[in-house]
Formats: sequence, C-alpha cells, structure tokens
Amino acid sequence: MSKQQHIALEIVTPDGVRLREEVESLAAPSVDGEFGVLPGHRPLLAALKTGIVSYAKDGAEVRVAVGPGFVEVHEDRAVLLTDRFTTRSNVDPVRSRLALKEADAALDAYVGDPGTPEHAALVCAELWAAVELELYGDPPPPTYRTYHEFAAVSRDDYAKAAKAAARQSDGGSGLEPR
Repeated sequence: MSKQQHIALEIVTPDGVRLREEVESLAAPSVDGEFGVLPGHRPLLAALKTGIVSYAKDGAEVRVAVGPGFVEVHEDRAVLLTDRFTTRSNVDPVRSRLALKEADAALDAYVGDPGTPEHAALVCAELWAAVELELYGDPPPPTYRTYHEFAAVSRDDYAKAAKAAARQSDGGSGLEPR
C-alpha cells in the first residue's frame, strides 16, 4: 500500500501562524474564482479574496474563513497570507449579524466616491460579516452591489499610472513601456 501524499497548509495573519495542518486537499477563494490544490500541484501564486477555505484532513472536510491576501503553492506546501482568519467555533452569529446590518446601513448611506479607503473598509466589513455567517451555517441573503463598489482601483488605473511614470522617466518621449 502506498503512502498518501499530503500538503503542508499554513494560514498566517499579522498575529502569526493561525493554522498549520497536513491536509489531503484544499480549496480557496481567489479574486479570479475558487481553486483547488491536490498533492503535486504546480507552483501557484494567487490573490485571495474574503471567503471560505476548505480542506480535507483524515477524510473529513474542515472549513475556515479568511480575509483578503495571497496564497503561494509550491512543492506540496500552501501558505496563505491574510489579514483575517476564524474558525466556526469562534464565530458569534449575533455579533456577525449586527456587524453585517451596520455595514449594510453604512454602505447604503455612503455618499463618497467608490474606491476611497473609507468605502473599501465598509465593503470589507460587509464581506467579512457575511463570510462569518456562511462559515457558521447561517448565510445572509445575497446583497446586490454594483461591480465598482468592490474595486478599490480599476486595473486600467494601474496601467495608466505605469505608462505615465514611464513617460516621465524617459523625458516624455512617448515610448510605451513593454
């Protein structure tokens, strides 16, 4: 009988390593959609979005919630760097419902420009409360917001900024960066 391969999973927050497990597989939410990892997975670097990470350990599925961040998969090791982490046992559904209600009300009343740090903080609070409730098993009804409410800065702005910086550094020759 062959030995089953595992993935060394670590979830790290600014407070340190929050989870360290040997797992059979894992699935995580990225900004481009959910992805799965099995032993022998190709190297991967992805941006995480707030959501549920699930992994299989000893044949059972375990679910945890993470905030936005990054994940690197390399040589049967997956490291998730995130600013938030919780387990189901640490979720207080009453507090999460209250936080969701407050974030929804603040977003509904928000009159500033989307993409400001204040707006992004409200969106993050709303998403985190909703994910906590989903992890707990009591997901809230969907909230419909337009795409621009979730994008702090559009990808076009990054490209325009890079082109402008290149023009300034080459003396305004107008040559486009590669």
